[in-house]
Amino acid sequence: MKKSELSNLSVAELQNKLGELKKSYSELKMAHTISPIANPLQLRSLRREVARVATELSKR
Repeated sequence: MKKSELSNLSVAELQNKLGELKKSYSELKMAHTISPIANPLQLRSLRREVARVATELSKR
């Protein structure tokens, strides 16, 4: 999700999105711990997306 797309969302939508992203990140991280996932770069991109949403929330 791009910065311009995030700026169009409301605070409530951003909080929901952040919760969803954190949940999916923790699930993916746990799956990678148990058995290595095919594309470990997914972890990085998901972590960065969490950071983007959190940054947009803190700006507001």
